[in-house]
Order: sequence, then structure tokens, then C-alpha cells
Amino acid sequence: MDRTQRTEIVNMCMVKNGGLVLVQDKIHEEWGGITFPGGHVEKNESLSDAVIREIFEETGLMIENPVLCGTKDWVNEDGSRYLVLFYKTEKFSGELKSSKEGKVFWLSLEEMLSMESRLSMDMKDMIKVFLEDELSEFFYYKENGEWKYSLK
Repeated sequence: MDRTQRTEIVNMCMVKNGGLVLVQDKIHEEWGGITFPGGHVEKNESLSDAVIREIFEETGLMIENPVLCGTKDWVNEDGSRYLVLFYKTEKFSGELKSSKEGKVFWLSLEEMLSMESRLSMDMKDMIKVFLEDELSEFFYYKENGEWKYSLK
């Protein structure tokens, strides 16, 4: 039995600065809104190197010691998988600057969550995986032709 499957891997990182988190007002047709910065893992790139590179490209900050804290994933219609690695860190240096991906700025988690109508799709529940130690996966699945998700 072949257990391999084509997988697209991306990352997202919660960068904390005291009581604030770094957010990005992402410009994207399908998945825009307030989220944490991140992006694609390139071929032959280590997973942690990818999140460090992506955060630098999108925010101007050089993060250190990103810790893997969860995942988000789903299986596409063609059988391929889309996997998002969730990281968090409090160690960074550099000067904050926005990119073509969207404006970046600091907010408290309370402020972020109060912007519910501006959050990226399902971001409010994804944050639970970043914060709650008993959760490690946000999984999308189809039931009766409709997308749903579970937190595990």
C-alpha cells in the first residue's frame, strides 16, 4: 500500500512581544484578513529555516528559536494534502516593516480577537491551537459535501 501523498507545506508564526502579538492584514483573494505572518516552505529547505525566512520577508524581523506548536491541514479534491505548521516565538530582532503580503503591526490578543469580522477565515479558532497546550491540530474535512473542521 502506497502511503505517500503530494503535500504543500506552509507555515504561520505567532511572534509575541510582551502582551502583544505580531499580526498581518494579509492581502489575498481567498484567505485575506488579520492573521499571523508566514508562507511556503521551499523545496529542500528545512521547516524552521522556512518560517525564519518567511517572517523576515513579510515583516522585516529576524526571529529566533521558533517552536512548533501545532498544525492545520486538509486533503484536497485531488488527494494532495495542504499542511500549515504553526510556530511561536518571543525572540526577534530588527525593524518592523510591511510587505506586498500586507501591513504588519502589533496588537494585544484581546484587540485581535475583538476584530472578529476582519480576521482571516477560522483564525479565532486557530489561535486556540497556538495557545492551548492540549490542542495540536486544526483539521478540515468534508461532511455531506460541506467543509467543517475539528480541533484536536
